Amino acid sequence: MQPPRKLLDQVRGAIRLKHYSYRTEQTYVHWIRRFLLFHNKRHPRDMAVPEIEAFLTHLAVHEQVAASTQNQALSALLFLYRHVLHQALAAVDAIRAKPSRYLPTVLTVAEVMAILEQMTGVHRLVLQLLYGSGLRLREGLTLRVKDLDFAQRQIGIRDTKGQESRVTMLPLCLVEPLRHQLEHARRLHPQDLEAGYGSVYLPFALERKYPHADRQWIWQSVFPAERRSIDPRRGAVRRHHLDESGLQKAFKRAVPAAQVEKRVSCHTFRHSFATHLLEDGYDIRTVQELLGHRACNFEF
Repeated sequence: MQPPRKLLDQVRGAIRLKHYSYRTEQTYVHWIRRFLLFHNKRHPRDMAVPEIEAFLTHLAVHEQVAASTQNQALSALLFLYRHVLHQALAAVDAIRAKPSRYLPTVLTVAEVMAILEQMTGVHRLVLQLLYGSGLRLREGLTLRVKDLDFAQRQIGIRDTKGQESRVTMLPLCLVEPLRHQLEHARRLHPQDLEAGYGSVYLPFALERKYPHADRQWIWQSVFPAERRSIDPRRGAVRRHHLDESGLQKAFKRAVPAAQVEKRVSCHTFRHSFATHLLEDGYDIRTVQELLGHRACNFEF
């Protein structure tokens, strides 16, 4: 008889069953662990709403976290009780963190171009996609070959935040650079296959439904990493997509070099994409659809 799985392993299993992203898994496990440590490692079955409220209040009052951070912690704890412990909870009424009134920074077209001029190679191309197609950073990095439709000049975004697929524009000026990028990726793929690798992660149990699809060209990453590494969930050695840390470091160097004196990140290119479309006369609903937002939520 196998021993019962540890609580955090149960959490990981429930998250993977629902096909949440690896980043969400890491975040939820982090907050649940913090919750347990805050209450001296008591089992959550022995706690309920009062303990949750005490933890969330501590985050708001003593740690002064942002409202979004507090909401993130609450989401993790609700997941724990609903989907792992299967325990119903009453309404949670903690002291709420003060909502941020921070307005997203928007770059001018000239500032966008100045930053891009300081970027080179694949990092430049990814940033061009964020600005030209309105992608989130992770959406750009995790694009697969099948997602690019050069004939229709569209990009399909399928493994998205909130798991809602959408289609966005593919600028004409990026068609040839993307074709060259695919040529680079295509050279790596047969090398991996010959070495006994070449398999990629497939979402939503497609790996079982289509046993050999994980080695097919259309499922490969548009922006493959230069080296193979271990899949943190499966333990398999694979060539993952380009890591975001390298791009973010290059971006941080490019901003001051471009003499842009604004607080910006890679995500700022997505804000700028939306703002510039609105300034060019696109209606707000169309922009929302390109961004993958519902009509009631126009936060970037």
